[in-house]
Amino acid sequence: MFNRRSKLDKLSIEELEQALRIKQREARKARFLKLSAAGASRNAALLQQDTPAPTISRAATSPAAGAGLLQTPQRYALNRRVAAASGPQPRSWRDKLLVLVEAGAVLGLISVLVISYLNLQQLNQEAEDLQAAGPRVVLALQSKPGTDTQAAAAPTPNPGSFRLPGGHSSPTSAGGAVPDIPAHLQNWVQPAPAIPVPKPEVQVQAATRIVIPKINVDAPIIAGVTWEDLKKGVGHLPGSAQPGQRGNLYLAAHNDIFGEIFRYLEKLDPGDEYYIYAGETKFTYVVREKRIINPTDVEVMLPTTEPVATLQSCYPYLIDTHRIVIIGDLVE
Repeated sequence: MFNRRSKLDKLSIEELEQALRIKQREARKARFLKLSAAGASRNAALLQQDTPAPTISRAATSPAAGAGLLQTPQRYALNRRVAAASGPQPRSWRDKLLVLVEAGAVLGLISVLVISYLNLQQLNQEAEDLQAAGPRVVLALQSKPGTDTQAAAAPTPNPGSFRLPGGHSSPTSAGGAVPDIPAHLQNWVQPAPAIPVPKPEVQVQAATRIVIPKINVDAPIIAGVTWEDLKKGVGHLPGSAQPGQRGNLYLAAHNDIFGEIFRYLEKLDPGDEYYIYAGETKFTYVVREKRIINPTDVEVMLPTTEPVATLQSCYPYLIDTHRIVIIGDLVE
Protein backbone atom coordinates (compact mmCIF):
# COMPACT_ATOMS: atom_id res chain seq x y z
CA MET A 1 0.00 0.00 0.00
CA PHE A 2 2.85 2.36 0.84
CA ASN A 3 4.56 1.64 -2.48
CA ARG A 4 1.35 2.29 -4.41
CA ARG A 5 0.84 5.64 -2.63
CA SER A 6 4.44 6.65 -3.37
CA LYS A 7 3.94 5.89 -7.03
CA LEU A 8 0.70 7.92 -7.09
CA ASP A 9 2.49 10.90 -5.56
CA LYS A 10 4.93 10.92 -8.46
CA LEU A 11 2.20 10.99 -11.15
CA SER A 12 0.98 14.22 -12.77
CA ILE A 13 -2.67 15.28 -12.82
CA GLU A 14 -3.04 14.16 -16.44
CA GLU A 15 -1.60 10.71 -15.64
CA LEU A 16 -3.90 10.37 -12.64
CA GLU A 17 -6.92 11.29 -14.75
CA GLN A 18 -5.94 8.67 -17.35
CA ALA A 19 -5.54 6.02 -14.63
CA LEU A 20 -8.94 6.91 -13.16
CA ARG A 21 -10.62 6.69 -16.57
CA ILE A 22 -9.14 3.22 -17.13
CA LYS A 23 -10.27 2.12 -13.68
CA GLN A 24 -13.77 3.50 -14.29
CA ARG A 25 -14.05 1.68 -17.62
CA GLU A 26 -13.04 -1.57 -15.91
CA ALA A 27 -15.64 -0.98 -13.20
CA ARG A 28 -18.36 -0.29 -15.82
CA LYS A 29 -17.36 -3.41 -17.73
CA ALA A 30 -17.51 -5.55 -14.60
CA ARG A 31 -20.93 -4.09 -13.70
CA PHE A 32 -22.21 -4.70 -17.25
CA LEU A 33 -21.06 -8.34 -17.19
CA LYS A 34 -22.57 -8.87 -13.76
CA LEU A 35 -25.97 -7.45 -14.79
CA SER A 36 -25.94 -9.37 -18.07
CA ALA A 37 -25.25 -12.61 -16.21
CA ALA A 38 -28.18 -11.85 -13.91
CA GLY A 39 -30.49 -11.80 -16.95
CA ALA A 40 -30.77 -8.03 -17.52
CA SER A 41 -31.09 -6.81 -21.06
CA ARG A 42 -28.23 -5.01 -22.77
CA ASN A 43 -29.94 -1.60 -22.51
CA ALA A 44 -30.81 -2.12 -18.84
CA ALA A 45 -27.23 -3.13 -18.04
CA LEU A 46 -25.90 -0.02 -19.78
CA LEU A 47 -28.38 2.31 -18.03
CA GLN A 48 -27.20 1.11 -14.61
CA GLN A 49 -23.69 2.45 -15.20
CA ASP A 50 -22.36 5.61 -13.56
CA THR A 51 -22.30 8.89 -15.40
CA PRO A 52 -18.88 9.93 -16.70
CA ALA A 53 -16.74 11.71 -14.10
CA PRO A 54 -15.73 15.29 -14.82
CA THR A 55 -12.09 16.00 -15.54
CA ILE A 56 -9.81 17.75 -13.09
CA SER A 57 -9.08 21.22 -14.42
CA ARG A 58 -6.25 23.49 -13.41
CA ALA A 59 -8.70 25.84 -11.67
CA ALA A 60 -10.01 22.95 -9.57
CA THR A 61 -6.58 22.52 -7.99
CA SER A 62 -6.75 25.91 -6.20
CA PRO A 63 -7.71 26.09 -2.50
CA ALA A 64 -10.87 28.08 -3.34
CA ALA A 65 -12.08 25.24 -5.59
CA GLY A 66 -11.36 22.55 -3.02
CA ALA A 67 -15.07 22.15 -2.24
CA GLY A 68 -15.83 21.48 -5.92
CA LEU A 69 -13.39 18.59 -6.37
CA LEU A 70 -14.68 15.12 -7.09
CA GLN A 71 -16.35 13.58 -4.08
CA THR A 72 -16.10 9.90 -5.08
CA PRO A 73 -14.32 7.71 -2.53
CA GLN A 74 -11.76 6.71 -5.15
CA ARG A 75 -10.56 10.29 -5.50
CA TYR A 76 -10.82 11.57 -1.93
CA ALA A 77 -7.12 10.99 -1.26
CA LEU A 78 -6.21 12.57 -4.61
CA ASN A 79 -8.32 15.66 -3.86
CA ARG A 80 -6.59 16.17 -0.51
CA ARG A 81 -3.15 15.84 -2.08
CA VAL A 82 -3.99 18.32 -4.88
CA ALA A 83 -5.47 20.85 -2.45
CA ALA A 84 -2.46 20.58 -0.13
CA ALA A 85 -0.01 20.93 -3.02
CA SER A 86 -1.73 24.05 -4.35
CA GLY A 87 -2.05 25.76 -0.96
CA PRO A 88 0.61 27.82 0.86
CA GLN A 89 3.58 25.82 2.04
CA PRO A 90 4.73 26.14 5.64
CA ARG A 91 7.98 28.02 6.14
CA SER A 92 11.09 26.05 6.93
CA TRP A 93 13.32 26.86 9.90
CA ARG A 94 15.79 28.54 7.54
CA ASP A 95 13.15 30.93 6.25
CA LYS A 96 12.13 31.77 9.80
CA LEU A 97 15.77 32.37 10.75
CA LEU A 98 16.27 34.71 7.79
CA VAL A 99 13.17 36.68 8.74
CA LEU A 100 14.49 37.06 12.30
CA VAL A 101 17.91 38.20 11.04
CA GLU A 102 16.35 40.78 8.72
CA ALA A 103 14.10 42.09 11.48
CA GLY A 104 17.08 42.35 13.85
CA ALA A 105 19.14 44.23 11.24
CA VAL A 106 16.35 46.74 10.68
CA LEU A 107 15.89 47.28 14.42
CA GLY A 108 19.64 47.70 14.88
CA LEU A 109 19.83 50.31 12.12
CA ILE A 110 16.91 52.21 13.59
CA SER A 111 18.57 52.12 17.03
CA VAL A 112 21.85 53.49 15.64
CA LEU A 113 20.04 56.32 13.87
CA VAL A 114 18.06 57.22 16.98
CA ILE A 115 21.14 57.17 19.23
CA SER A 116 23.12 59.27 16.73
CA TYR A 117 20.31 61.79 16.53
CA LEU A 118 20.05 62.05 20.33
CA ASN A 119 23.82 62.47 20.68
CA LEU A 120 23.80 65.20 18.06
CA GLN A 121 20.98 66.99 19.83
CA GLN A 122 22.85 66.78 23.13
CA LEU A 123 26.05 68.20 21.60
CA ASN A 124 24.14 71.03 19.94
CA GLN A 125 22.32 71.87 23.16
CA GLU A 126 25.58 71.91 25.11
CA ALA A 127 27.15 74.19 22.51
CA GLU A 128 24.11 76.45 22.57
CA ASP A 129 24.43 76.91 26.32
CA LEU A 130 28.13 77.66 26.09
CA GLN A 131 27.67 80.05 23.17
CA ALA A 132 25.02 81.95 25.12
CA ALA A 133 27.59 82.59 27.84
CA GLY A 134 30.44 83.14 25.36
CA PRO A 135 30.01 86.86 24.64
CA ARG A 136 29.96 87.71 28.36
CA VAL A 137 33.21 85.79 28.89
CA VAL A 138 34.93 87.49 25.94
CA LEU A 139 33.85 90.96 27.06
CA ALA A 140 35.03 90.25 30.60
CA LEU A 141 38.44 89.21 29.33
CA GLN A 142 38.71 92.29 27.13
CA SER A 143 37.97 94.56 30.07
CA LYS A 144 41.16 93.38 31.78
CA PRO A 145 44.15 95.62 31.13
CA GLY A 146 46.70 94.25 28.69
CA THR A 147 44.49 91.46 27.39
CA ASP A 148 44.25 92.72 23.82
CA THR A 149 47.98 93.44 23.57
CA GLN A 150 48.82 89.95 24.78
CA ALA A 151 46.41 88.37 22.32
CA ALA A 152 47.87 90.34 19.43
CA ALA A 153 51.42 89.47 20.45
CA ALA A 154 50.81 85.69 20.49
CA PRO A 155 53.33 83.73 18.42
CA THR A 156 52.48 83.08 14.78
CA PRO A 157 51.15 79.52 14.30
CA ASN A 158 53.46 77.07 12.63
CA PRO A 159 51.28 74.77 10.50
CA GLY A 160 54.09 72.62 9.23
CA SER A 161 53.41 69.57 11.40
CA PHE A 162 49.70 69.29 12.20
CA ARG A 163 46.22 69.06 10.70
CA LEU A 164 43.56 71.69 10.16
CA PRO A 165 41.32 72.31 13.19
CA GLY A 166 37.71 71.22 13.47
CA GLY A 167 38.08 67.43 13.62
CA HIS A 168 35.45 65.21 15.23
CA SER A 169 37.73 63.25 17.54
CA SER A 170 36.96 64.23 21.13
CA PRO A 171 39.70 64.12 23.79
CA THR A 172 37.35 61.95 25.87
CA SER A 173 36.79 59.43 23.08
CA ALA A 174 38.35 55.96 23.16
CA GLY A 175 42.10 56.40 22.75
CA GLY A 176 41.87 60.17 23.11
CA ALA A 177 42.02 62.72 20.32
CA VAL A 178 43.53 61.72 16.98
CA PRO A 179 47.14 62.98 16.93
CA ASP A 180 48.05 65.66 14.43
CA ILE A 181 50.88 63.51 13.08
CA PRO A 182 50.42 59.81 12.08
CA ALA A 183 51.87 57.42 14.65
CA HIS A 184 54.48 55.95 12.28
CA LEU A 185 55.88 59.44 11.54
CA GLN A 186 55.85 60.96 15.02
CA ASN A 187 59.47 59.93 15.77
CA TRP A 188 60.66 61.70 12.61
CA VAL A 189 58.89 65.02 13.05
CA GLN A 190 60.03 67.67 15.47
CA PRO A 191 58.01 70.88 15.95
CA ALA A 192 59.68 73.96 14.57
CA PRO A 193 60.50 76.67 17.09
CA ALA A 194 57.97 79.47 17.36
CA ILE A 195 58.90 82.64 15.50
CA PRO A 196 58.63 85.62 17.83
CA VAL A 197 56.52 88.49 16.54
CA PRO A 198 57.32 92.04 17.61
CA LYS A 199 54.74 93.61 19.85
CA PRO A 200 52.53 96.00 17.94
CA GLU A 201 52.77 99.63 18.84
CA VAL A 202 49.02 100.16 18.40
CA GLN A 203 46.64 98.25 20.64
CA VAL A 204 44.45 95.85 18.64
CA GLN A 205 41.16 94.43 19.87
CA ALA A 206 40.47 90.71 19.65
CA ALA A 207 37.71 89.30 17.46
CA THR A 208 34.47 88.83 19.37
CA ARG A 209 31.69 88.14 16.86
CA ILE A 210 31.07 87.04 13.27
CA VAL A 211 27.98 87.77 11.16
CA ILE A 212 27.34 86.14 7.76
CA PRO A 213 23.99 87.45 6.46
CA LYS A 214 23.68 85.07 3.49
CA ILE A 215 23.65 81.94 5.67
CA ASN A 216 22.11 83.48 8.80
CA VAL A 217 25.18 83.18 11.02
CA ASP A 218 25.60 85.40 14.09
CA ALA A 219 27.95 83.72 16.55
CA PRO A 220 30.56 84.62 19.17
CA ILE A 221 34.26 84.22 18.42
CA ILE A 222 36.33 82.35 21.01
CA ALA A 223 40.11 82.39 21.28
CA GLY A 224 41.34 78.87 20.47
CA VAL A 225 40.35 76.02 18.14
CA THR A 226 40.39 73.05 20.53
CA TRP A 227 37.48 70.65 21.06
CA GLU A 228 36.28 72.61 24.09
CA ASP A 229 36.75 75.98 22.36
CA LEU A 230 34.56 75.05 19.39
CA LYS A 231 31.75 74.11 21.75
CA LYS A 232 31.41 77.79 22.68
CA GLY A 233 31.39 79.31 19.20
CA VAL A 234 33.68 80.07 16.26
CA GLY A 235 37.30 79.39 17.14
CA HIS A 236 40.01 81.98 16.46
CA LEU A 237 43.38 80.36 15.70
CA PRO A 238 45.90 81.64 18.29
CA GLY A 239 48.61 83.73 16.69
CA SER A 240 46.59 84.61 13.59
CA ALA A 241 45.67 88.20 12.75
CA GLN A 242 42.98 90.25 14.48
CA PRO A 243 40.10 92.04 12.69
CA GLY A 244 41.31 94.88 10.48
CA GLN A 245 44.93 93.86 10.98
CA ARG A 246 47.30 92.95 8.15
CA GLY A 247 47.65 89.17 8.00
CA ASN A 248 45.50 86.05 7.98
CA LEU A 249 42.60 86.12 10.48
CA TYR A 250 41.79 82.38 10.73
CA LEU A 251 38.40 81.21 12.07
CA ALA A 252 37.05 77.65 12.35
CA ALA A 253 33.75 76.08 13.42
CA HIS A 254 31.89 72.81 13.07
CA ASN A 255 29.26 72.14 10.42
CA ASP A 256 27.27 69.27 12.00
CA ILE A 257 27.81 69.49 15.78
CA PHE A 258 28.01 72.19 18.44
CA GLY A 259 25.26 74.28 16.88
CA GLU A 260 26.25 73.64 13.22
CA ILE A 261 27.46 77.24 12.96
CA PHE A 262 29.23 76.76 9.60
CA ARG A 263 26.61 74.29 8.27
CA TYR A 264 25.99 76.27 5.06
CA LEU A 265 29.45 77.72 4.50
CA GLU A 266 29.50 76.09 1.06
CA LYS A 267 26.72 78.45 -0.10
CA LEU A 268 29.02 81.47 0.05
CA ASP A 269 30.23 82.68 -3.35
CA PRO A 270 32.80 85.28 -4.46
CA GLY A 271 31.38 88.72 -3.82
CA ASP A 272 29.40 87.78 -0.70
CA GLU A 273 30.10 89.83 2.43
CA TYR A 274 30.61 88.82 6.04
CA TYR A 275 31.38 90.92 9.08
CA ILE A 276 33.81 90.37 11.94
CA TYR A 277 33.51 92.46 15.08
CA ALA A 278 36.19 93.48 17.54
CA GLY A 279 34.08 94.75 20.40
CA GLU A 280 31.79 97.36 18.84
CA THR A 281 34.01 97.90 15.78
CA LYS A 282 32.75 96.22 12.59
CA PHE A 283 35.07 95.01 9.81
CA THR A 284 33.72 93.97 6.41
CA TYR A 285 35.25 91.16 4.36
CA VAL A 286 34.30 90.15 0.81
CA VAL A 287 34.63 86.54 -0.35
CA ARG A 288 37.43 86.16 -2.86
CA GLU A 289 37.86 82.37 -3.05
CA LYS A 290 36.26 79.08 -2.01
CA ARG A 291 38.24 75.84 -1.75
CA ILE A 292 37.68 72.15 -0.88
CA ILE A 293 40.93 70.75 0.53
CA ASN A 294 42.34 67.85 2.54
CA PRO A 295 42.75 68.13 6.34
CA THR A 296 46.53 68.09 5.88
CA ASP A 297 46.59 71.11 3.54
CA VAL A 298 47.60 73.44 6.34
CA GLU A 299 49.08 76.09 4.05
CA VAL A 300 45.79 78.02 4.28
CA MET A 301 46.72 78.94 7.87
CA LEU A 302 49.99 80.63 6.92
CA PRO A 303 50.32 84.39 7.48
CA THR A 304 49.63 86.73 4.58
CA THR A 305 50.87 90.18 3.67
CA GLU A 306 47.37 91.54 3.00
CA PRO A 307 44.48 91.65 5.51
CA VAL A 308 42.27 88.58 4.90
CA ALA A 309 39.85 86.52 6.97
CA THR A 310 39.76 82.74 6.39
CA LEU A 311 36.70 80.70 7.42
CA GLN A 312 37.08 76.92 7.67
CA SER A 313 34.86 73.95 8.48
CA CYS A 314 34.56 70.23 7.80
CA TYR A 315 33.11 69.01 4.50
CA PRO A 316 30.87 67.43 3.32
CA TYR A 317 28.05 67.48 5.83
CA LEU A 318 28.09 64.50 8.26
CA ILE A 319 30.97 62.88 6.32
CA ASP A 320 33.78 65.33 7.11
CA THR A 321 36.56 63.77 5.04
CA HIS A 322 37.68 67.17 3.71
CA ARG A 323 37.68 70.84 4.69
CA ILE A 324 35.94 73.80 3.09
CA VAL A 325 37.77 77.10 3.19
CA ILE A 326 36.41 80.59 2.46
CA ILE A 327 38.95 83.40 1.95
CA GLY A 328 37.76 87.02 2.10
CA ASP A 329 39.53 90.34 1.67
CA LEU A 330 39.14 93.26 4.05
CA VAL A 331 37.13 96.15 2.63
CA GLU A 332 38.82 99.45 3.49
